[in-house]
Amino acid sequence: MIAIEISEPGPVDVLKPSERPVPDPASRQVVIQVAAAGVNRPDVMQRRGLYPPPAGASDIPGLEVAGVIRAIGDRVEDLKIGDRVCALVSGGGYAEYCLASADLCLPIPEGFDFVQAAALPETFFTVWNNLFDRARLQCGETLLVHGGSGGIGTTAIQLAKAFGAKVIVTAGNAEKCRFCERLGADAAIDYTTQDFVEEIEKLTAGNGVEVILDIIGGDYFPRNLKALANEGRLVQIAIQNGAKSEINLWAVMQKRLTITGSTLRAREDSFKAGIAERLRQRVWPLLANKTIEPVIDSIFPLAEAAAAHALMESSQHLGKIILTV
Repeated sequence: MIAIEISEPGPVDVLKPSERPVPDPASRQVVIQVAAAGVNRPDVMQRRGLYPPPAGASDIPGLEVAGVIRAIGDRVEDLKIGDRVCALVSGGGYAEYCLASADLCLPIPEGFDFVQAAALPETFFTVWNNLFDRARLQCGETLLVHGGSGGIGTTAIQLAKAFGAKVIVTAGNAEKCRFCERLGADAAIDYTTQDFVEEIEKLTAGNGVEVILDIIGGDYFPRNLKALANEGRLVQIAIQNGAKSEINLWAVMQKRLTITGSTLRAREDSFKAGIAERLRQRVWPLLANKTIEPVIDSIFPLAEAAAAHALMESSQHLGKIILTV
């Protein structure tokens, strides 16, 4: 099979096509003939040498795929050859065939094509786990999402609104802000011209927001603490501005804040299977009736994975970037 491998850590041109054997499924695994695969920032980090795959995972990048099951391992009883599925994987998505845990395969929602389905697993698993499982976002609360126009942001806006939260986002220009508002955000802050702490102060009448979903880190951390309400929860899921910052412990104590964060890729399949089941029950019906829809910015053929990464790094995209096979 053809796969896109990382020849060495570096810029986009280290992504090279290569011939690899079609994988064989182990117990509780399936082999998916990939029709489409999502491109995500962890793929970019892996390409740069900053995010190695966990032990036992494929070195081929790609954390989400959609396609047709072509082989089934032992102890797989709830899936069959020919099923159309999308799946969260720990690696291997940029290829014609990909191994996946049977527990992390979800049916393609009714009316969805493979491209739309490939845009679902990574962001929906991540957002659900962090907003609802970890941050306990409730109906009527206010959520601040940093980076509202990307794959995580567009998913967070729609999920939070679907479950009754108010949503404020930050984005990098006026066009992206208006895009987020059209998608359902109650307010959008252009971080290049506005101070989000000051804007949150105005938008919440000085109360702050109950939950912040942050992909930025670095110098955003102390500002996030200022923007949180009493009993607020900060969830850190990426660190685009760096891993280190200073913390005002008095602010944490005084406002009774909760600071948490997570990465999903290295978690055991049994943990991720629980998220898959919650998505199947709570979110997949919303996708089927079009209450929520993935936002697709661009589609590239697999051979142009380098161009897809270049677009991701430019931050000019609105929503998801997809590779087709």
